[in-house]
Amino acid sequence: MKTTIKYKVACSIVLGCFIGCIPKLVAQDLQTLIQLGLEDNPGINTADLQYQIASERVNEANALPDTEFGLGYFVSEPETRTGPQKFKVSVNQMLPWFGAITARENYATALADAEYEQLAIAQRQLVMSISQKYYKLWANQETQHVMLAQNDILNQYKTLALTRVEVGQATAVDVLKLEMRANDILERLAILKQEYLALQTALNMDLNRQKTIDITVTSDLKIPDQEHLDEVEITNLHPELLQYDKLYESVEHSDQLIAKSRAPSIGFGVDYIAIEKRQEYVVDNGKDVLMPMLSVSIPIFQSKYKSKSVQNKIQKEAYRTQKVERKNKLIALLDTAEKNRTAAKISFNTQTKNLEQAKYAQDILIKSYETGGIDFNDVLDIQELQLQYDIKRIEAITSYYQNQTIINYITQ
Repeated sequence: MKTTIKYKVACSIVLGCFIGCIPKLVAQDLQTLIQLGLEDNPGINTADLQYQIASERVNEANALPDTEFGLGYFVSEPETRTGPQKFKVSVNQMLPWFGAITARENYATALADAEYEQLAIAQRQLVMSISQKYYKLWANQETQHVMLAQNDILNQYKTLALTRVEVGQATAVDVLKLEMRANDILERLAILKQEYLALQTALNMDLNRQKTIDITVTSDLKIPDQEHLDEVEITNLHPELLQYDKLYESVEHSDQLIAKSRAPSIGFGVDYIAIEKRQEYVVDNGKDVLMPMLSVSIPIFQSKYKSKSVQNKIQKEAYRTQKVERKNKLIALLDTAEKNRTAAKISFNTQTKNLEQAKYAQDILIKSYETGGIDFNDVLDIQELQLQYDIKRIEAITSYYQNQTIINYITQ
């Protein structure tokens, strides 16, 4: 029960951290997908099961050594003053040195805590994966909308060109150019639809459901208006770093367990010997024997414990250096994501201005074309530029949120 509660709390924390930096309308759709993934993704379930196994080992550490029972039958019955011995029953229980069980519990608990951080890492990575695939779906969908809009514009141009052909102010070549441009648009649109299905399949696999289930994404995704984007720093509470702390702590508990293992173990038991009565009368004739036993197990050969202590010392240093290495990589990844996010905002602002100017230029060219003042190729060129600016603007928005997802993964 404690494991389940801890798992649900972890899911809520991870979900809250990542959703906090996403626009409200987007979050309503994305949050549902992330929640489904955290509940049904087999990778998350596997990590949770591994954590449950590690937690159960704490109960295993509480166990005492097996109680030893012995039964012996005297084939050749030894004679005693009170009669011949028939059989012997013995029972013995070894007890570890004081504090040994607690040391085992602490060691198992530390390993379980390290396994829990692995679960937290898996949850964060899944949230990042779902979010980035979602933004790719959004980009694909928005690009399709742009392509459809461009196709509508080309149809308007075609109508205008046909009108000019009828009055002798244009040639059939203009119409053919429009049809070829429209064919290119339809081709790109068909490819985008196939790519959307592939992305949808990949996202459905993260959610562990049928690949054909439709995923609808919101169209309201914009870059925030603030001029300066806040830069954040990585925290030592990140699961990828905490995991090394927990592993380091487990080695320290292993050292304590080794120290307790070097101490002797004490055994308590009792032997019962059944005595058969003699035919002649003697004092205590046929009286059975009951003998309490005390035994001590002393680990005389200590070389294996010394070797294990040296191994633990090396292992702690390895965990320390691995943590430093991983933190450096996370810092580099965070810095790259922040710079890419800023670059995406710059690109978005530039493409927005270019798009406004392209639309303005397009209106001017259309009016000039209607009066026969310019060549039709100029209209097509500015239309192609407008399409490029639209696509680059979508790419900038996608890049912004994908890098924001990386930032959330590292800092939240």
